[in-house]
Amino acid sequence: MFSPKTISFLRNLKRNNDREWFRGHKVEYEQHVRTPIVALLARLDEDFQTFAPELIAHPSVSLFRIYRDTRFSANKSPLKTQIGAYFPHRVMRKRGAGLYIEVGPDRVYIGGGLYVPNTADLQAIREHVASHHTRLRRIVNSAGFRRAVGELQGNQLQRVPRGFPKDHPAADYLRFRQFLAGTERPAAFAYNPGFYRELLAVFRQVAPLIQFLNQPLTST
Repeated sequence: MFSPKTISFLRNLKRNNDREWFRGHKVEYEQHVRTPIVALLARLDEDFQTFAPELIAHPSVSLFRIYRDTRFSANKSPLKTQIGAYFPHRVMRKRGAGLYIEVGPDRVYIGGGLYVPNTADLQAIREHVASHHTRLRRIVNSAGFRRAVGELQGNQLQRVPRGFPKDHPAADYLRFRQFLAGTERPAAFAYNPGFYRELLAVFRQVAPLIQFLNQPLTST
């Protein structure tokens, strides 16, 4: 799907991050960046049916725009130098946890989770964790999960949040403000023959975490 020309284009874009340059190289972008990732989404849409049918893999929903929103950012570069896609829950879409793929000039990232939950959703997830921590621990401590992405990651509080006992058996998970799991590879991995096989393997390991995090949100 991706090729060395994908990474070459993204590196050139990083060096020439302006709209005029991009307009002059739009055909290369479409051929070497956008077309491959759209093909990737189509393939994932089929494979998700076997282990995460609740997630969407469609360009109109999943694919991030190449143009940056600079209105509230100190960085005024007009273009993203990576191509990325997010696979959200079919019902919630802009809420909840999902899977994620990013191909950039320096790395490939594969993973997923819940990045910025609102206050109500975070509280619902914490209550879910408190009641079902054995299941969560089984997911993130499984050999497959550890092999694919290592440990559960994300920003954490210094202390157990208010409303939960300090000695709660899930205290280590209740402190999480984000729930992230992923792995990085060098940029060249995007055109490695084993790329899609490993992408799918990681997604299969992270999907149970995504489903666990979304369960209390889809039931409210």
